[in-house]
Amino acid sequence: MPSRQKQLLFSAAGLLGLCCALTAAVAAGLPFWLRGAVLCRTGAELVNATGPELDKFLGELSYGLFHGHRVKQCGLGGRSSRFSFFPELLSAIPAGLHVTIIFFCGVVVLFSSITTGFFFFNAFGRPYETLQGPMGLYLWTSICCVSSCLVMVLFASEVKLHHLSERIANFNEENFVFQTYTESYDRSFWLYFLVFFLHGLNAVLIRVAGIQFPFQENKEVDLSGGAADLMY
Repeated sequence: MPSRQKQLLFSAAGLLGLCCALTAAVAAGLPFWLRGAVLCRTGAELVNATGPELDKFLGELSYGLFHGHRVKQCGLGGRSSRFSFFPELLSAIPAGLHVTIIFFCGVVVLFSSITTGFFFFNAFGRPYETLQGPMGLYLWTSICCVSSCLVMVLFASEVKLHHLSERIANFNEENFVFQTYTESYDRSFWLYFLVFFLHGLNAVLIRVAGIQFPFQENKEVDLSGGAADLMY
């Protein structure tokens, strides 16, 4: 492929990497990872609420990785409050798993930035080592893909397996018991899915630029040695 086309492809991939770094950084700090409704089960059971009557006992809940907002409804009006995971909810949530999610968010931001630099370096510079050359781009891009995928998987496991929403809703609550009514992943979660997709697209652009996938290079067979052996 001509060098001009390679420069254009690597530049486009570098811009995508920069977008991924900025998107991952902003999404990690926004409180829009999950939204849902929590049911005040204690109040609903006291009055045997069913159907439309349940609306009086449905509160709202939305949160991210650092802070969030909740509205508790127990039939007497909503109680709105804001909360933060650090240090307020550390005793109520799976802290190790939550910190791991934040760690991998940082990995995505860091290596997306590194990938951006190496894409532009390969486009306009003269790479001379494996990790700086075109082959190294597969490594940096793969790290970003795996890390962004781990962020989504670990957050989903924290929500579904560890019942994070119920832990938040019932934190410091003595008189009422709340349970999750509805849950849906919000825009920040899907932004990380977009980051995962864009890094996958970058891997395709590397291949389009003519760079072989690792461990799949064609080995040229040297036939001259065999011919020389036959002569003796």
